[in-house]
Amino acid sequence: MKRIIITLFIIFTSTLFGQNFILDSLTPKFGHLINFEANTFKMAENSPTFHQFFAKMDSIYTGKKQKLHIFHIGGSHIQADIYSNKIRTYLQNTNTVSQGQRGFVFPYHLAHTNNPTNYEIKATKTKWQGYRSSIRKDSIAWGLAGITAAFRGKSDTIYVKSNYRNYTNQPYEFNKLRVFYNTWKSDYNLTVLNPDLVISDTLNLDKMYREFRFNKLIDEVAFCLELKDSTQTDPEFALMGMEFMNDDEGIEYTSIGVNGGSFAYFNRAAYFEKQLQLYTPDLFIISLGTNDAYMPKSEFDPEKFRAYYEAFILMIQRANPNCAILLTVPNDDYYKRKIPNPNTASQQQVIMELSKKYNMAVWDLYDVMGGLGSSNKWYQNKLMPKDRIHFTQLGYSLKADLFMEAFISAWAQSTHRNKAELLKHYKTLNE
Repeated sequence: MKRIIITLFIIFTSTLFGQNFILDSLTPKFGHLINFEANTFKMAENSPTFHQFFAKMDSIYTGKKQKLHIFHIGGSHIQADIYSNKIRTYLQNTNTVSQGQRGFVFPYHLAHTNNPTNYEIKATKTKWQGYRSSIRKDSIAWGLAGITAAFRGKSDTIYVKSNYRNYTNQPYEFNKLRVFYNTWKSDYNLTVLNPDLVISDTLNLDKMYREFRFNKLIDEVAFCLELKDSTQTDPEFALMGMEFMNDDEGIEYTSIGVNGGSFAYFNRAAYFEKQLQLYTPDLFIISLGTNDAYMPKSEFDPEKFRAYYEAFILMIQRANPNCAILLTVPNDDYYKRKIPNPNTASQQQVIMELSKKYNMAVWDLYDVMGGLGSSNKWYQNKLMPKDRIHFTQLGYSLKADLFMEAFISAWAQSTHRNKAELLKHYKTLNE
């Protein structure tokens, strides 16, 4: 079966929407495209794990210092980190105690693909090669990110900045930095260019990372990567991600995405679960599925999709049995820009059945958009590009606001808070 890898296409504009809540102002123009009644976290009210999660969220909202960790995994929609970063910004700007560490990121630029704009990791791009688990011909060690950037030269300098174009009230700072790579090989020395910053340098062979601890909070650092022995044959430094860490309480929002990502392809990441075990997420949002169903109807196997999805759920529960898990139905899309993709409706049914089986919640974006063929209407209104798979910058911003409204509705229902008051709080964060 021929698989088509979906790559990201975004219409870039000079306007970055930041934390502005635009749903209200756009409803008069685009409201006819949206099924507002469907914009809920279905079945969240029946899930004990969601009640636990919203209790912690509510505690932070009232000003208490507490750690809360959200994971969000998907394909190209999440790699771009536009709508997920807008959600992150809302939550971390809740109040003065709500911003946690930036957490896990991947240097997509070094893998020759699009990097989120809110952090920056640079090196000599031509010296690096990217490998995606979503490309069949690629083969390398993959971890949590599902994508790896490999270096095989003599030396390079890696410049790392935790802030670039982000919208948090405070800049992200870190006093610890983890570098995930193929630690079973020792071909290269990785050192901080300014050694006076470093308190300790620790290697974790089991979870495959080196952790640098610094003597102060910083927001940028540079590393020297150097081959130990020039006579070494087939040297390799396989970079699998980085993690910006500090001791702050608050909300940490980790987004992990790879263009073309699917359950089948993330299954190729042999070290995904091992590195996931480093974390105990409070909420895990699964936004995979588009690439799993991007094929003719005759080739899509709903039961195979169910098996992959269920195995992924069980893996998350092994990392944290008390984690709230939000299943998301993919958006409507067009297959090869020609026909509405009927497979999403089959995925919708599978996801709803899994949510009932495991007592989880569902955000049904397919239903919110209007179901089969609705992506063409979103495209005609400039909320999606011609591929009718991805969204424009405006479309992603609208998508984030729809998510936040559903999130706040479930929160208010769980804690008996006033939904209008919660919504007003987030709508006016930028004022």
